[in-house]
Amino acid sequence: MLEDKTPQRTPLSQLGEFGLISHLTKNFDVKQPSTLKSIGDDAAVLDFKGKRTVVSTDLLIEGVHFDLSYMPLKHLGYKAVVVNLSDIAAMNAKPTQITVSIAVSNRFPLEALEELFEGIAMAAKIYKVDVVGGDTTSSQKGMIISITALGEADEKDLVYRNGARENDLLVVTGDLGSAYMGLQVLEREKQVFQVNPNNQPDLDNYTYLIERQLKPEARTDIRELLEKLEVKPTAMIDVSDGLSSEIIHICKQSKVGCNLFEEKIPIDPQFINVCEEFNIDSTTVAINGGEDYELLFTIALEDFDKIKANPNFTVIGHMTQESEGAHLVTRANTKIPLKARGWDALSQ
Repeated sequence: MLEDKTPQRTPLSQLGEFGLISHLTKNFDVKQPSTLKSIGDDAAVLDFKGKRTVVSTDLLIEGVHFDLSYMPLKHLGYKAVVVNLSDIAAMNAKPTQITVSIAVSNRFPLEALEELFEGIAMAAKIYKVDVVGGDTTSSQKGMIISITALGEADEKDLVYRNGARENDLLVVTGDLGSAYMGLQVLEREKQVFQVNPNNQPDLDNYTYLIERQLKPEARTDIRELLEKLEVKPTAMIDVSDGLSSEIIHICKQSKVGCNLFEEKIPIDPQFINVCEEFNIDSTTVAINGGEDYELLFTIALEDFDKIKANPNFTVIGHMTQESEGAHLVTRANTKIPLKARGWDALSQ
């Protein structure tokens, strides 16, 4: 199918703010019983019937958090939702609603925002969350997206960062590092394209890594899985800024130390191959990369038998006395102090 070289570009001024909101949100359906009033009034009305409400907000800024030269707008919309739902999952709560606010410059026509909202709508449908409000405004600096996610949980089910205890096991879902290496591949191909715009990238050997970067998934499945296994984590956090940073967050807030074992860190074969191609140490990337959106949590030692055969979980270490500090235990059995070298938004 031939690409349309002259795609339609409808200026946003043609619709106005309220017309734009009405246009972009017309396909959002209400799925959650807790949503009493969605878009269309001064505020949404929610009823959680005695459950605890969990709220998280993320801000994504063009040129800081995403690059539209290789991030399709539909993927961006999807990812913007997922990164917020991951925070709700990290509280062991069920995500239920989101609000979406965007600021865009006049270089974005209506069709671009339609594509962005296609991704938002897809994520809302897959994760069964309601879009209940938001805001739109203009920007002089490209695109800015702010999403607030809400979730619900019974008080007894909530998990915080400060509950880890000495001798607890440290567990992670999925694999680590792939999203970061996906970003490195995309950045390399961007530089090649800038030198030679006729060069088309061959990304067949990097499909998994690129998907982990452009279309991550929130581990909202873990809450029910742990419930069925009759395991309640003692502390939990999502791996957004890098494994080392997240471990240190748990250690500081729980007042414990940690031994993380290098040989236990779960990594994908494609990730290992691309680390070798880039001449980068795979362990360094796996513990510092970030944007994996897996869940990192601690469990009591006596719960090990309940999770040991489950392919979703990998035990990667254990908690120690606070005085011992946080360490990486290498394959050569050397202990190296863990440092938070993951993503820091204020250092960029």
